Amino acid sequence: MHVLGLDIGGTKTAVIVGDDRGRVHNRLAFPTKPQRGFESTFDELCEQAGKAIQTAKVQNRPPEVISVSIGGPLDVEQGIILSPPNLPGWDAIPLKALLEQRLALPCHIEHDGNAGALAEWFFGAARGARHVIFLTMGTGFGGGLILNGRLYRGACDMAGEVGHVRFAHEGPVAYGKAGSWEAFCSGTGIVRLAAHLFPGRWGEDRCTVPLLADAARNGDEDARAVFATVGVYLGQGLAMLVDTLNPEVIVIGSLAVRLGDLVLAPAREVVNKEALPRAAERCRIVPAALGEQIGDVASLCAAIASHNGGDPP
Repeated sequence: MHVLGLDIGGTKTAVIVGDDRGRVHNRLAFPTKPQRGFESTFDELCEQAGKAIQTAKVQNRPPEVISVSIGGPLDVEQGIILSPPNLPGWDAIPLKALLEQRLALPCHIEHDGNAGALAEWFFGAARGARHVIFLTMGTGFGGGLILNGRLYRGACDMAGEVGHVRFAHEGPVAYGKAGSWEAFCSGTGIVRLAAHLFPGRWGEDRCTVPLLADAARNGDEDARAVFATVGVYLGQGLAMLVDTLNPEVIVIGSLAVRLGDLVLAPAREVVNKEALPRAAERCRIVPAALGEQIGDVASLCAAIASHNGGDPP
C-alpha cells in the first residue's frame, strides 16, 4: 500500500509518499507560516500534495490513501481540527473532508503524538513493547500512549495532551498556561524559558534552541542552566508518567534526538530520584530511534494503523 503522508506542524509541513512498511520514497516540505491563516496554508498543502502524487504516479507508486499527522486537539473519527495552539485560526476545520474532496483519496487523520507513538511502536525504539509513551518535544509538546498493545485516545481523543499540565505557577507561557509542561520543554517553551531566566541576554526575537545548544556545548553557563532547568521539569513529568502508567519505554522525539544528554541526562536523574524504583527500573527513556525521520514516518501511520486494524504491520 502506498500512502500520501502529510506532517502538518506549527513550523513546517512535509508531504510524503511512502508505503505500509514505513519506507519514505519522496518528500516535499514548506514553512507552515500559520500566521497567514488556514486557507492559504491549505492551498499550498494541496498544491504540494498534487505534485507529490504526480511524481509518485510516474514512479509507479500512486498513493491509495491520505494519512495526516497534526497537533491536537482534534476529533479523530470526523477528522476535524479543533484549535491547535500552534496553528492559530484552525478552528473547527473539517480537514479530512476537505482533503478527500480536493485530492479524491480516502483520508485518515491522527494526533501527532499518537502518530509518533505508532511510528516508534511499528518501526522504531518501541518495537515489541506493549506499554509505550511517546512525547513529541518539538515546536509544541504532546504525547501518545500505547497501552496493553493498543493506541489509547481517551473518551474524546484528548489522551496524551500532557503539555497542558501545569508544573509551576510562574514561568514561561505555552498551551495557554504559565508554567505548563509545554512551556518548559517544547522548542517554543525553551526559547521563552531562556528569555524568562536571562531577560537581559536572550529575548524571544533573538534566540533559538540550536543557538542555546551550541552555547551550552561550548561551556556557556547561562545556556547550561537553561537546559538543566528543562531537564529537571522533563524529569518531573516523566516520573509522574512512570508512576501513573508503568510503561516499558518512553520514547522522546525531535529535541531529545538533537539535544541528547543536555536534557536527557538530568531528566533520567530526576526520574531515578522521584519515580517508584521498581517502575523506574523497568522503563527505558530513549530518544526516538527514527531520529529526524520520525515526522515523515509518523505521517504514514494513521493509514497504516487503519489498514492493519491497529496492529503493527
